[in-house]
Amino acid sequence: MVKFYAAMLVLALLCLVSISSSVPLHDQITPRPGETCGYESCPKTEPGVLNVHIVPHTHDDVGWLKTVDQYYYGSRNNIQKAGVQYILDSVVKELWEDPKRRFIYVETAFFWKWWVRQSRRVKSKVHTLVRQGRLQFVGGAWSMNDEAAVHYQSTIDQFTWGLSKLNETFGYCGLPRVGWQIDPFGHSRELASLLSAMGYDGLFLGRIDYQDKRTRLRDKTMEMVWRGDDDLGKKSDIFTGALYNTYSPPAGFCFDVLCDDEPIVDDAGSPLYNVDDKVDRFLDICRNMASSYRTQNVLVTMGDDFHYQEATMWFRNLDKLIAYSNLKAAKDDLKIKLFYSTPNCYLKAIKDANPVLPTKQDDFFPYASDPTAYWTGYFTSRPTTKYFEREGNAYLQMVKQLQVLSNLERHNEFILNELKSAMGIMQHHDAITGTEKQHVAHDYERILSTAIDDALLVARQAFNKAAQGDSGKAPLFSYDRCHFNESRCHTSETSETFMVTVYNPLAWGVREAVKLPVTYGHYEVYAPNGDKIVTQLVEIPDEVKRIPNRRSEATHELVFIAHLHPLGVKSFYVKRVSTTKRAIANGSYLEWISSEGVRSDGYLDRLNQIADAKDLTNLGLDAIADEGKEPLWEDANGTGAAFKGTMKKRETDDFKISFAYYPGCLGNNEVPANRSSGAYIFRPNSTKAIGLNVESVSEISGDLLSEVRTKIRGNVLSIKRAYKEFDFIEHEWLVGPISVDDGIGKEYVVKYQTDIINNGEFYTDSNGRQMLKRKLNARPQWNLTLTEPVPGNYYPVTNEIYIENGERFTVLTDRSQGGTSLVEGEVELMLHRRLLHDDAFGVGEALNETVLGSGLVVRGKHRILRSKDPVEIAKSVFQMHLPPVVFVSDASGLSYEQWMRLENCKKFVKTPMPDGLHLLTLEPWGDQILLRVENYKTGAEDSTIEIDLQGIFNGIHIKTVKETTLAANQWLDDYDKWTWNREGDFYESFNKKYGSFEAVNKAVDGPDVGEDDGLKIKLKAKEIRSFIADIEYTD
Repeated sequence: MVKFYAAMLVLALLCLVSISSSVPLHDQITPRPGETCGYESCPKTEPGVLNVHIVPHTHDDVGWLKTVDQYYYGSRNNIQKAGVQYILDSVVKELWEDPKRRFIYVETAFFWKWWVRQSRRVKSKVHTLVRQGRLQFVGGAWSMNDEAAVHYQSTIDQFTWGLSKLNETFGYCGLPRVGWQIDPFGHSRELASLLSAMGYDGLFLGRIDYQDKRTRLRDKTMEMVWRGDDDLGKKSDIFTGALYNTYSPPAGFCFDVLCDDEPIVDDAGSPLYNVDDKVDRFLDICRNMASSYRTQNVLVTMGDDFHYQEATMWFRNLDKLIAYSNLKAAKDDLKIKLFYSTPNCYLKAIKDANPVLPTKQDDFFPYASDPTAYWTGYFTSRPTTKYFEREGNAYLQMVKQLQVLSNLERHNEFILNELKSAMGIMQHHDAITGTEKQHVAHDYERILSTAIDDALLVARQAFNKAAQGDSGKAPLFSYDRCHFNESRCHTSETSETFMVTVYNPLAWGVREAVKLPVTYGHYEVYAPNGDKIVTQLVEIPDEVKRIPNRRSEATHELVFIAHLHPLGVKSFYVKRVSTTKRAIANGSYLEWISSEGVRSDGYLDRLNQIADAKDLTNLGLDAIADEGKEPLWEDANGTGAAFKGTMKKRETDDFKISFAYYPGCLGNNEVPANRSSGAYIFRPNSTKAIGLNVESVSEISGDLLSEVRTKIRGNVLSIKRAYKEFDFIEHEWLVGPISVDDGIGKEYVVKYQTDIINNGEFYTDSNGRQMLKRKLNARPQWNLTLTEPVPGNYYPVTNEIYIENGERFTVLTDRSQGGTSLVEGEVELMLHRRLLHDDAFGVGEALNETVLGSGLVVRGKHRILRSKDPVEIAKSVFQMHLPPVVFVSDASGLSYEQWMRLENCKKFVKTPMPDGLHLLTLEPWGDQILLRVENYKTGAEDSTIEIDLQGIFNGIHIKTVKETTLAANQWLDDYDKWTWNREGDFYESFNKKYGSFEAVNKAVDGPDVGEDDGLKIKLKAKEIRSFIADIEYTD
């Protein structure tokens, strides 16, 4: 009896612990005896029969017609009946009812939002479902990212973030085996490469061009081996399959509460009985699908947008469909078998069948869904959101780095995670793309802005610690975030004395022009060593001052060049000094220009009197251009104004710039011929853009920079800028508000005109990492019929576009845009879109962004390079994408002498990264750090590089490292890459082969570079290596 009561007491204590503790009593991750997950849990296929994989799924957009929260909670169902929490609740309940059922989930952002709100009992059920392979994760990133406008760094980050949640919660059984990119509007080659490096065994696509799909269905090439990167070779290969129905159910077989299809009625006494008809129709569909694939397996997607809110409806009908179809197949010897499956299991079945597959070496852009629907407008849609996303990435990389480099408290990771989540949401294929409703766009911006503001606590702690040498001391400075793209910063505008703190997130030294909004006056800027540095005061253009939502007193920008250490922090001391205009004028000519911001020699007085382009043409500017300098303006063959700078002649200055717009088509969208241009679709009503004429031109020149400012009709300002320290030309542009008073939507473009004969060929980047050749009016793998010659030749430009023929002309962008080369020697980029009609692909509203009742104004910049040096170009791209981050602090009450006693220069790196290497990732990883190093050289160069990880950082000793796959959710040693039988070989270079009549070598794998030597690691061309490192701080 005593033993009995003792046992009961122990049982009671265990129950109490299980109720009060958040830690499971038993390991919930490891499969129990008899349980299997992953490929081991897949149903067995039968040889000699058609195996039909029924895949229940839901596609849950992380924002689109409703905000993230509205979708999760099921709010605003008058917009769209969708509530993600109910989907997961309902699916778990239905999976628990029958062990044969399967379901997949994709978007970790939603799953995690649901997971943290569940009881222990529900979590235990989910763990069981995952351990038994009944609930499987595919994709698994924070969101299903876009593939045109995203940058590879942000893609890697959002996969890492989403997969880390699955890994820490479900372990091996929660590991996604396939990529699931079923809704993005075109597919990038770089993502294929990244997914292969992350350890995915396959990738499934939903949307491919209608002509491409028609060809593939006919030729049985819907499944292929896709080479993601020529330099990486077979390491970048990945099985890729295009889904038959995009991601929807076959017609007549949608059993969701949102659908109108008839359920399966199996009561023979009912007049609604339809089993025989349903089964016959479905088996015919399956046979037809099989005719386009190479194995005896077909994948049938059973789900759609926000399906399974009432999962009983789906599973009850699918149970009947499977059972009755199999009964008929057995009775009539039809050699067909239906069963619940998943993309993972379908992929395994394809692998077991061992087919010989075709190859692909390019990408899937641009995407068209019919002859007039080219989805190339979204490459530019909502340009300010695209710019803000890029700013968000810069802030994220900075705070992750500073958290590690400054050895800050671990509780900061909570706010780091908030920013990771926000940036993960921004990668969604209806977020960065600009294809969401307006109120959703505002919510995306709210989420990101709040997360940035919160995460800047990390930067402020790090800067304070660097300045005072002790993180425990009260902060001296506020380190304010400014809105430099609007030339506004309250602190620099209102403070007589202020401090500028600049952080360089790159692992090599950079020089960057810092531009501080100020009011008119004379300023002195001091470097950390106390040297007074050269500055220039430049007047802010009136067009910038008139930006509708700009609230600023600033009239000028104070410019200086900051020389920054790798991963370094520098602070500069700025003070306003009392100096009269006469005193300034008594100084040098350049000082006068620095203060006034405009030439005073009468040269421009004549130009500013000119009203329009016709007057300029009649005037003949060649006659009044300064001797030895280029003419300021030239005619652009009647297509609009083109202008050149009167700045000192340099190699990068032999080009013209012009602006134009495409009028957008306006139609009812009932048939393709009446398609409107909209958020997704670019469809101009003319094949020739309408040129915009010059209204006036002015020039400034000073110690640091020279500018040619051109005001252009249609509310366009163009500033062509040359810095004395830099080899590039910077082109700053401002577009808007775009007038639609004439009832016509407009799509504004800039054209860079050169003398290069590029023969209809140009190059655009793939997510910022590799360049792909494009040919006018052509596609690499099928014969193109093109009824929309302008949008059908547009491609996504994340960072870079160039043309070449002996010499090269490169344009770098500050955000993702659409680009092309429609005319010989010309690069065209779309800057801004304002349209008046929806394009009928779901958004339900026109892309008509307004601010305070006026059309949106967009301000941005391009950099023009003429170099062909691959390292120089690559560094320029990185510096454009990850520029130094600038903060401004009021320094009233702090004298120059007091400031000099602070630590105003902090170097976190021992030696700069050598040319060819980039520190892609540095972030906290629990008690360890995650470190990614990238070799950005191509195989055409002497490209293998060795680096000692121990020699990178000051104050950090790396004890050990262990290598992972790219997303850091698998140890590299545990990953076995799948190989496939191929039809033919890959070429060593897609770019060399495409359009070439010359022989191009077949690809061969490069020699092994040998083993690493401890912490001395080697990286081959284009290789990214990821490590989890144990560290200790030595400072």
